[in-house]
Amino acid sequence: MTFAAVLETLIKIGVVFFVALTAVAYLTLAERKISGWIQDRIGPNRVGPWGLLQPLADGIKFMMKEEVVPSYAHRPIYMAAPALLLISALSALAIIPFGDRLSLGGYEVRLAIADVNIGILFFLAMSSVGVYGIVLAGWSSNNKYAMLGGLRASAQMISYELGLGLSLIGVLMVSGSLRLSQIVEQQGSFSSWNVWSQPLGFLIFMVSAFAETNRLPFDLAEAETELVAGYHTEYSAIKFSMFYMAEYVNMITASALMATLFFGGWQLPFPAEAAGVEGNHLALLQILCFLIKTGFFLFVFIWVRWTLPRFRYDQLMHLGWKVLLPLALLNLIWVGIGVAWGWF
Repeated sequence: MTFAAVLETLIKIGVVFFVALTAVAYLTLAERKISGWIQDRIGPNRVGPWGLLQPLADGIKFMMKEEVVPSYAHRPIYMAAPALLLISALSALAIIPFGDRLSLGGYEVRLAIADVNIGILFFLAMSSVGVYGIVLAGWSSNNKYAMLGGLRASAQMISYELGLGLSLIGVLMVSGSLRLSQIVEQQGSFSSWNVWSQPLGFLIFMVSAFAETNRLPFDLAEAETELVAGYHTEYSAIKFSMFYMAEYVNMITASALMATLFFGGWQLPFPAEAAGVEGNHLALLQILCFLIKTGFFLFVFIWVRWTLPRFRYDQLMHLGWKVLLPLALLNLIWVGIGVAWGWF
């Protein structure tokens, strides 16, 4: 690998991670503002104009809080668990293509950190590694509520990974590739977006994504009314904030994947010629289109959290194994027939 390629990759890593972590900070503000709007009240509006500095105040608060490590905790794993969860969440962002190509002084830059030919497998691997961070946090805390939260999270993620993985296979059958950029290119026109041919697959992926990110109505791993705070009951200060950062990064990844796999990714909903732009202007328009699609799904994540009640645990497992799994298999049969008959 040449020095220019290494430098390009490092710059893309820095830019993507900076944007992602900034988005995480303001997603916490958006969550509180949208929840206030839904509940007909005013959200944060004291720190800075319209409360825009509230995430900064929260970050300073977490950094200045006392680090408390329980004397009965398994210290090495207790310290490593939140970092493992956050690192795996950030790593999954590496394969997301947020645009096509950008030309900088005659040098073409692909707008993805790693445009690898096993992109989908890498995402599944990173989402699986995140489970270890949650389980180890629950176990190493040596607290019964944390342990129950960790066990719930592991069972929930394993259950819903089946539906999520099977919903992805339909997309792979149509595109014939595991590379996310090729999946986007296959959805070149508005009518060829995968959501039109696989609405059931999209619905299964979205529900499974909610469960994988432990968001309401699937937040049984935290369940404040039952488990205090679940797997992060014994955490405080920065380590506590790392769990929340990982949750929001996972939301960004899931939203970006929904846009990429089913809604054409950075593809415009109309022919590029109709926009009257080309070159870098077109590339920037494509990035904006991708961000709008991703932002919409992030809004859906927040909207659902403050609208639907939490499932009971038996309902959660019933939905995963007896509803989503059969529907995912049915979706595979439908896509297989469509591919064989040339409909897709």
